[in-house]
Amino acid sequence: METFGRQTFTGERPLYGIRDAQIDSCVFGEGESPLKECRDITVRASTFGWKYPLWYCRNVVVQDTTWEEMARAGVWYSHDVTVSNSTIYAPKNFRRCSGLQLTNVRFTNAAETLWNCTDVVLNNIEADGGDYLAMNSHGVEVTGLKLNGNYAFDGCSDVTIRDSRLNTKDAFWNCRNVLVENSYINGEYLGWNSSDLTFVNCTIESNQGLCYIDNLKLVNCRLVNTTLAFEYSSVDAVIDSDIDSVFNPKSGTITCGRIGELIIERDKVDPSKTIIKAAAISRESDRPGWLS
Repeated sequence: METFGRQTFTGERPLYGIRDAQIDSCVFGEGESPLKECRDITVRASTFGWKYPLWYCRNVVVQDTTWEEMARAGVWYSHDVTVSNSTIYAPKNFRRCSGLQLTNVRFTNAAETLWNCTDVVLNNIEADGGDYLAMNSHGVEVTGLKLNGNYAFDGCSDVTIRDSRLNTKDAFWNCRNVLVENSYINGEYLGWNSSDLTFVNCTIESNQGLCYIDNLKLVNCRLVNTTLAFEYSSVDAVIDSDIDSVFNPKSGTITCGRIGELIIERDKVDPSKTIIKAAAISRESDRPGWLS
């Protein structure tokens, strides 16, 4: 095995195409694509300072390493990549990759990160500025994600998220087969235009959330500050709280505490297709307020 230790590399592709190598305590300064087309390498306690460090790579392990702000588009078109105990200051990381495992990783600017990836495992991740995180990715397993950033998980499929906290407007749009457990989600317009979304033991805050969904399931969830929920959704929901307002559900069963306002437009939906088991309904309307 070739070893590189305590060295500084600059310029274009300084370690292009290396195989079966270990890199310890190295700095990759100005110069694009320092480790392009590498195979079977381990990077430890190092710093990436410039663009495109790991493109078209296979079988890569990265530990205790930093991507500085200019190390943009850090890992693209690469496969079987494990990153742990690292900090990433640069946006647009991890695109069109497969076999990703990220553990104890902090993103300070996670914008447009994890796009078009498959077979992704995320454990204990902090992602700030994470607009459009994980767009169009498939086969994603998440535990312990702390996300601040809008439009997360757009266009995803086969996603499981557990024990996480998501502050994200318009999350889970255009998705298929998503399970979220034991998590907190705060964001407007949650889950639109999706199918087979399940939330278990979650707390959800969402203006006009959970609408336009086929086969939406909520199990022992709380809806806090949630208005105009379930518009044109087929829903099976057991809610352990009140709901501020429910608007034009398409079909299914909703079990909950008090509903502040139930709005059903009979010319838009058939009310007989939805069973509502509420402790009380404070007000019933046949038109939303903006049409009054």
